[in-house]
Amino acid sequence: MVFSDEEITHLHRIYKTVLQMLRDRNYVVPETELDMTRQEFKSNFGDHMKREDLFISKSHKNNPSEKIYVFFVNDAKIGVKTVRCIIQRMFQENVSRGILVCQTPLSHYGRAAVTEMGSKCRLEVFLEDELLVNITMHYLVPPHQVLTDAEKKALLNKYTVKETQLPRILMTDPIAKYYGLRRGQVVRIIRPSETAGRYVTYRYVV
Repeated sequence: MVFSDEEITHLHRIYKTVLQMLRDRNYVVPETELDMTRQEFKSNFGDHMKREDLFISKSHKNNPSEKIYVFFVNDAKIGVKTVRCIIQRMFQENVSRGILVCQTPLSHYGRAAVTEMGSKCRLEVFLEDELLVNITMHYLVPPHQVLTDAEKKALLNKYTVKETQLPRILMTDPIAKYYGLRRGQVVRIIRPSETAGRYVTYRYVV
C-alpha cells in the first residue's frame, strides 16, 4: 500500500509522539530517533510502508531486561483475534508491558481480551488521533513527575497523610495515560507561581 503525503505526515507525527512518550517513561530512546524528520521517517520505512512495520521495542533505563512493545496494526478495525495474537506474542517473548495504537476503538470483545490479561501483563490502548500531538508540550500543561515508591512513602510520612487523602487523578486522564500511570501511584505537578516561583501539588491515581 502506498500512503499519501498527508497519511505519511499523520503517521510520522504519531510515531514521534510515541517515542517521546517512551522517553518520558524512562525507556531508552536515542536522540536520532526523537529528532527523526518526516523525510527520514519516509526513507526508513519506505514508500510501501505498513503500519505494522512501525513496531517499536525499547528497554527501561533502570532495568534493561524490562521491555515495552508498541504495536501498530494495519486493519482499521481491530477485533479479539488480533488482540489475542498480540498478547500471545508478549507472553512468548516475556514482555509484560505493551502499547497498541489503533485507528478506531477496539471492539467489545477486543476490550474484554485486554482486561482479561490481568496482572500478568499490561496492554495500553491509544487511538491514533490521541497521539497526533504530545499533550505534555502544551503551554497550559505543567510538568508532571511520577514518584518512586520511596518518594511516595517519604511524602506521606512528611505530611502525615494517607494516600487516599491526596487529591486524585483518574487513570483515564490524558496525562495519566501518557505516563502509563497505575492505580496507587502518585504524581507531582509543578505549576508556576507569581509569589513563590513555583507551586507543587500531588495527585493520587485512581
